[in-house]
Formats: sequence, structure tokens, C-alpha cells
Amino acid sequence: MDEALTRDLEAFLRERGASLVGYADLSPVPPEVRGGMPRGVSIAVALTPSIVAGMADGPTEVYAREYVRVNDFLGTVADAGAAWLKERGWRAEARRATMDELPSDLITPLPQKTVATLAGLGWIGKCALLITPEFGPAVRLNSILTDAPLAPGVPVVESKCGNCRVCVDICPGGAPSAREWKRGMERTAFFDAFACHDACQRIGKERGISILVCGKCVARCPFTVRWLSKASA
Repeated sequence: MDEALTRDLEAFLRERGASLVGYADLSPVPPEVRGGMPRGVSIAVALTPSIVAGMADGPTEVYAREYVRVNDFLGTVADAGAAWLKERGWRAEARRATMDELPSDLITPLPQKTVATLAGLGWIGKCALLITPEFGPAVRLNSILTDAPLAPGVPVVESKCGNCRVCVDICPGGAPSAREWKRGMERTAFFDAFACHDACQRIGKERGISILVCGKCVARCPFTVRWLSKASA
């Protein structure tokens, strides 16, 4: 592995606004899903603290705009990172932070949070979002697929949520089952994505928000609350 390349890419991405950067060995993922690329670069950007703090009771128009802004920003950061790797002779493909149209089963071939857990950035919470120690789930994710010899992080293989039930108890759709995630577990075993989707649609109509967002679990997660407390200190 090229340690200098690994450090330099992280510095490059952080200079352009990445809050967290991690590197994943994608060998557990089928080759056709990862385009034959052996490595993934996971990029997280934290949401604006004041906006997150304002959505403890559900989504706001400001949050909806922030969601779109950060997704677009992540596209720019990933594109720059892929170009940086290509300039150094490696293959690289920047992905998109979100999909314009969700598949009928609400399952993407290679979720951004899968790359993130393989890179060691966090674990999957009971709310089915990536939980980072630094920001909780108050991040958006993107990734780059590459063949560059980047030094991978240590994958996270199980939840660290423990007995916490915050997202379970406040979810307006009753989507989390309270079961904890472990690597290889099907999402349906611990989370009802359709219940989440339907609740987001209902709340969006009630509040005049055009995109599928809720955010209660994002704002109320204890890891998010801890981050918000530090950010406001």
C-alpha cells in the first residue's frame, strides 16, 4: 500500500471540505457491483449544526435545502478526488451522493454507507443510517471507486448503539425494529425502509417539502446531540 498517496489524498479532500475520509478494501463486494475496482474512498461531509439542531421535531425547508446543497457539494469533492487520482495514473470513478430515482425495492447495488463501514468511518444504526463517532448520522456520504493502492481502514462489523432506543421511539413511521446491525445482516432484518419512505412522503406533504427527508433520527441521535453541544460551546 502507498502510505504517502493515502495521506496526500486525504489532505486534498479535506482541503476541499470533506469532514471525514476513509479507505475501504472492497474485496467483500462482488466485482460487478464495484466496477472491478478493489478500493473505495469514502467521503463524509457534516451538515450545518444550526440546521440539524432545528429539526428535532422533523424536517424543515432549510434542512431540505441543506440536504440538496451537501449532496451537490459531495459530487464536486468526489469529482475532484477522482481527477486527482487519474492525474497520478490510477483509475477512478466518482459516484453520486444520492439517486434521483429510488429502485422499487429501495436497495442500491452498493450503498454509500457500505463503503463507509468497510472504510471504518462508522456503523449502521438502528435507524439504518451510518453513525459516525464524530457527528452521529448528521453527515451525507459519497465515494470514489479506484484501483489506487490506498491503505484501507479497519472495517466496522457491528453496531455500537447498544441499548439506545432514541431513533426507535421517535420514528414517525415505526421503521426501526430495535435490533442491532451486524455485517452481512439484511436491512429488512432490523429496519423497514418502506415504512420510513412512506413516513417521509406523508411528512413532506404536510410540511410542503418536495424531497424525501425526515431527519428526526439524525437530530436526536445521542452522537449528534454530543456533536451539537461541542459545536455550540
